[in-house]
Amino acid sequence: MRDEVLEILRGVNSDIDYDHEDALIDDELLDSFEVVAIIGDLADEFDITIDVDEMVPENFNSVDAICDMIERLKEEQE
Repeated sequence: MRDEVLEILRGVNSDIDYDHEDALIDDELLDSFEVVAIIGDLADEFDITIDVDEMVPENFNSVDAICDMIERLKEEQE
């Protein structure tokens, strides 16, 4: 899953070192348009629905946070 998430992130903005960043949103490394694109790609790739209440910085600040959110949503939506 991590590799797929990294591929999605790099497809949106390849200038960020996602392996070492843990404040993608808090440090404004990703803009709102990029976040919207990432959300759409994650939903398609992992067949999940990402509701508005999931769109908080804590869920998108790092690759690990995104993976944790995906795992949680997949379990909830089964």
